Amino acid sequence: MRFPAFLRPVFLTLVLTGCTGGPSIDAALDIDPPSREVTSSIIRPDVGLPHGAGAESETNHVSEAGMTAIAEPDRVSTPALEQVAMITPPKPTLRPKSVARGEVYRSQFGDAHPINFGKITPKHHAVHGVDVSRWQGDIDWVTLRKRGANFAYIKATDGVDHIDPMFKKNWNGAAKAGIRRGAYHFFFWCRRASDQAEWFIRNVPKVKGALPPVLDVEWNHQSSCKWKPSRAEVIEKMQVFMDRLERHYGQRPVIYTAPDFYEDNLKGAFPNHPFWLRAVAEHPSKVYPGRDWVFWQYSGSGLSQGVNGRIDLNVFHGDESAWWRWLGKAAG
Repeated sequence: MRFPAFLRPVFLTLVLTGCTGGPSIDAALDIDPPSREVTSSIIRPDVGLPHGAGAESETNHVSEAGMTAIAEPDRVSTPALEQVAMITPPKPTLRPKSVARGEVYRSQFGDAHPINFGKITPKHHAVHGVDVSRWQGDIDWVTLRKRGANFAYIKATDGVDHIDPMFKKNWNGAAKAGIRRGAYHFFFWCRRASDQAEWFIRNVPKVKGALPPVLDVEWNHQSSCKWKPSRAEVIEKMQVFMDRLERHYGQRPVIYTAPDFYEDNLKGAFPNHPFWLRAVAEHPSKVYPGRDWVFWQYSGSGLSQGVNGRIDLNVFHGDESAWWRWLGKAAG
């Protein structure tokens, strides 16, 4: 397009004004700047951006649900991201806080499908606990504690917009019964890690004495998100989420995972984070060779007074003295 001669001076003046510190077009239109977050993917409608529409190209991963997970430009290279997860600095050595030692109840749990774990069984561990969600319904926490629930991890959130409807009731009920409790977040791979961290922080209070928060990472075959990120993307998103929670709660998060996800993504990664491992058919030493762990989920078919139906059963890796020492270092 050519401008009439009499408008050219006006146009030149406007251009020069814009180059000498005036507001930019983006600012005038109130357009948000692009995110600088180090996270691998977000979910957006598949809008079909034309080539050259953005300053940087993006790799699109189309899920079976018809949504596109867009890989955001990263400030750190993929090899560097994996390296970070392998050499995460150890948490500073802290003097254990004084912990009021309550009674440790011996396990009286049953199991609808008992497993022979061999020489080392859950019964060889002194400190047992449970993890719960809405599916356990109303829980008699006092009875559950006396049956052997010395700790409880409670489902809080998943993704960026869902909170377990029983979270608040379970959170308060466990505390009133004298059970050490913590909260866990189920990670949704088609959402930004930072947004999920903020959603968890918004819904889970920072409470003195609480167990460290848990990041639950699994392949969920029933999820609407069918995109399977690469190992590097998984590590990156986990790092973003856990770093944000550690800054807020002052506790290093625990990683919960299952055998198939661990095999695909977590071998050798995050050596300085505590792990909570699902192993319901064999001992963790056989399923996750070489991996240290703090909690072992040994059953998804537990039975106990105080709960209608089945419940997940867990043990702490250590005797009673180790349990109190760990609480002194890890509890909020």
